[in-house]
Amino acid sequence: MYDSHNIFAKILRGDIPCKKIFENDHALSFYDAFPRAKIHALVIPKGEFENFLDFQTHATFVPFSSFYAALTETLKILNLAPSGFKLITRSGKDGGQEVPHFHVHILGGQQLDETIDS
Repeated sequence: MYDSHNIFAKILRGDIPCKKIFENDHALSFYDAFPRAKIHALVIPKGEFENFLDFQTHATFVPFSSFYAALTETLKILNLAPSGFKLITRSGKDGGQEVPHFHVHILGGQQLDETIDS
């Protein structure tokens, strides 16, 4: 069951501020408060989706496509395509997911290897 008190739900409600990068009707991207790389951003859907599989299974076409459009636009704004980037999502306890709201980490702006993770 979705926890409406998680940090991303609070950010979406405006209870906690964020440094916004991009927003559309169905998604929000912002800088990570505790970056693990020179550039570290998050993209989250505005709907109540716990993890990747929940989003992939239950998001209807418009929220689904709008999320991936926001992800693409965020990459363009951050100008990461020329040098490369890493996308990370975790799902469930065994996958290391800490916040029970589907999200994708964008890491870049430096040489990334397996030791640089979210």
